[in-house]
Amino acid sequence: MKIEIVDSHDIGVAVRAARKAQRLRQDDAAGSIGVSESFLGKVEKGAESVHWGKLFQVLEGLGVRVSVDIPEAAGELFASEELKRYARVERAEKRKTAQGKTDG
Repeated sequence: MKIEIVDSHDIGVAVRAARKAQRLRQDDAAGSIGVSESFLGKVEKGAESVHWGKLFQVLEGLGVRVSVDIPEAAGELFASEELKRYARVERAEKRKTAQGKTDG
């Protein structure tokens, strides 16, 4: 089922519904996902200041997929920015590997 997300409260409703559909208590879901019950509660309440990495960890853990509908004109720019991001990540990983070899 696709729903439109307008604000953080909509994400909270989606997360809570996904958790309840799996008949999981909040503490059990949080434990299996690897976040605190407090954090999961903030997400479900639609708190506007949550850590993005943990939010996506919760979404993935509950099987909630996120997609973004961008204007057609932005599609090519998006692809270009993604390539740049992957190149930056790859360079950082190579530096980390090289540093590990010199430290060891």
